[in-house]
Amino acid sequence: MVAISLPPTKRYGRTMSFTSTLYLFPILDLLLTEVPDELRPEIRLGLQEALVNAAKHGNKLDPSKFVVVQFFINENDGYSWIIADQGVGFTSHNNYKKCATKGFPSDDSENGRGFYVLNEIFDQVHWDQKKTQLRLSKHIKKFKTTTFSFFTLFVSGFKLRIY
Repeated sequence: MVAISLPPTKRYGRTMSFTSTLYLFPILDLLLTEVPDELRPEIRLGLQEALVNAAKHGNKLDPSKFVVVQFFINENDGYSWIIADQGVGFTSHNNYKKCATKGFPSDDSENGRGFYVLNEIFDQVHWDQKKTQLRLSKHIKKFKTTTFSFFTLFVSGFKLRIY
């Protein structure tokens, strides 16, 4: 029998921090190393939006302030990122949850597109009370075990299970 284990089997995480910058290419590459290829473009867009918001709006691009990112993988839950900045948080007259439910903001609106993008890409988008920490989650489907038919077993001489 041949068994192949594709996803990580334990929950684990990483933490990284960087000074407030808009040069995010290498940071995004590091945050996406464990994400499957088919999910990377979409998640890259969402993480870029969240990191730009933290550096630009939260930390005001102050190089003495840091953005901290925690990344977790759990085969039951999927992927989670916690992004924290050292800003004062935000108060919004334009409630960010409304942006997610009403659709894309109008062309004349200066704000809200980032909220919309985050809510379209991630399954969970949650800010803490101070609005300086953002939790993003992307759920993955449970990995299936596939066993080939008896005919396949007879011809090939082994059984293949994919987790």
